[in-house]
Amino acid sequence: MRAAVAELAATTGTQGACAALGVSRAGYYRQLRPRSRTVRRAASPVWALSAEEVAYVLELLHSERFVDMAPAEIVAMLLDEGVYLCSERTMYRLLAEHGEVQERRAQARHMVYAAPELLATGPNQVWSWDITKIKGPGKWNYFCLYVILDIYSRYVTGWCVSGRESADLAADLIAQACAQQGISPGQLTLHADRGSSMTSKTVSQLLLDLDVGRTHNRPHVSNDNPYSEAQFKTLKYRPDFPERFGSEEDVREHSRDFFHWYNTEHRHSGICMLTPASVHYGHAEAILEQRYQVMMRAYEEHPDRFTRRPMRQSLPAKVWINQPNVRSTSELVPAD
Repeated sequence: MRAAVAELAATTGTQGACAALGVSRAGYYRQLRPRSRTVRRAASPVWALSAEEVAYVLELLHSERFVDMAPAEIVAMLLDEGVYLCSERTMYRLLAEHGEVQERRAQARHMVYAAPELLATGPNQVWSWDITKIKGPGKWNYFCLYVILDIYSRYVTGWCVSGRESADLAADLIAQACAQQGISPGQLTLHADRGSSMTSKTVSQLLLDLDVGRTHNRPHVSNDNPYSEAQFKTLKYRPDFPERFGSEEDVREHSRDFFHWYNTEHRHSGICMLTPASVHYGHAEAILEQRYQVMMRAYEEHPDRFTRRPMRQSLPAKVWINQPNVRSTSELVPAD
């Protein structure tokens, strides 16, 4: 384009040639000027720190005295001593140039706890236990309800009530539940949170003597004990659960009725609407087969009342606490 403009400009002039070819005259002249390869750098301002001053400030920031302090604190302490080296912002800029803009104070390092991963394929393989507080007759007055639950069958294998938390009482309850269920050495894993009774030496020694494995929640992670939490919700959301109990005996009497209902009458959504007792003691398959036969007879008599042929229900083959690498599985939800 530059050559065409130059050739036409010989007869019409540069302005006429640019107008005829639709070229900007300023752009044409700019192309004629040689390009400069010299890169001009802006001069440092006269108030900028010298190289020696920069090195001194960095040495001060890295010193044992100031290494864990924020620049604002360093500037303030130096001013108290009658010294001014540079602004807080300059200190941040120097630190940023060396990739050191971060929390400079010593930080507490918290232990990383792995999520407990527990699998049950039948009753008496994994139990979950916890303690919940029950309101007493007055303010700040509580009773403690201990509950042990089988995560596969949702069957409550043991419970007791006390006026306070006690490691000895917890150990007695666990030992009694294991004896009643005929737990063999190495058969059972007991899961709990990190309460004082759960982590006590008394309970730990008992489990060691019984050869019962134990696991605990991660700190502050209630989801690691979902089955016990769901069972407590069922207890406290019942219409007959009172706001407060008058005595420990009242709590014990109410719990006796509740756990009988929960184990033998309550149809649990997580186990095909069966009762925990029927699953725990091996009656589930017979009940599911009977239900299927009833549905098939109804289907054969009135198939037009069904959108599809009835299917036989089956219990979950596996029940997990924190199944590894799972997206969404209905059998993992401890619904009540």
